[in-house]
Amino acid sequence: MTVLAIANQKGGVGKTTTAINLGAALAALEHRVLLVDCDPQGNASRGLDVDRDEPNLYQVLLDDAPLAAAVRRTALPCLDVLPADRELVGVEIEFVGEPGWRQILRRRLAPARGEYELILLDCPPSLGHLTVGALNAADGVLVPLQCEYFALEGVSELVQTVGRIASSSNPGLAIAGILLTMYDERTNLARDVATEIRRHFRSKVFETVVPRNVRLAEAPSHGMAILQYDIKSRGAEAYLALAREYLERAA
Repeated sequence: MTVLAIANQKGGVGKTTTAINLGAALAALEHRVLLVDCDPQGNASRGLDVDRDEPNLYQVLLDDAPLAAAVRRTALPCLDVLPADRELVGVEIEFVGEPGWRQILRRRLAPARGEYELILLDCPPSLGHLTVGALNAADGVLVPLQCEYFALEGVSELVQTVGRIASSSNPGLAIAGILLTMYDERTNLARDVATEIRRHFRSKVFETVVPRNVRLAEAPSHGMAILQYDIKSRGAEAYLALAREYLERAA
């Protein structure tokens, strides 16, 4: 069983879209997946139309609720969600000074290790306590990267953070892959950024590229993954291809 953090401190790069749709694609390929919504905005929970009321991740982290009581089923038989809501922002305050706070999420997820083949952690757009806790719970990091001018600057900071955590508190942590998102092949900028990222990170970059796709953007408003909303769309094709590529790399 692998725990994969989906992280980038820059917002709007497709983290939650990737968490939802990679999870759904892996579930469609009959792999048992738990998606943990680590973002107080709760977008991954809303995007799969699951109940965010208590108990949720906040109660699990505070040890007020067992993991099994907080996990919600989805319409996809192999995909479950551990939801979050706004009260999760309290972790940023309550974990300050707490002994071993970096390992709390890892410990709370331990009961799920025999139940799922993959746990996906949808991280907030910051490098605060929630993201650091997720990185300490993870075996690898998937970095969604929008094809724009400032992309490399942001991902370089995350790579440094991953390196620091790997050398201090989670020795097994590594970049599992970089995913190019919101790619528009019609623009020179997107092509140039993609070329530069592949030159800089080489084999770490997935061959699969997620295009800009209206259907992909519409799906969360209906509480559906793209495979449920429009399986014939380019977005659905991309995330199915990503799931297969990820499984090949992990084999």
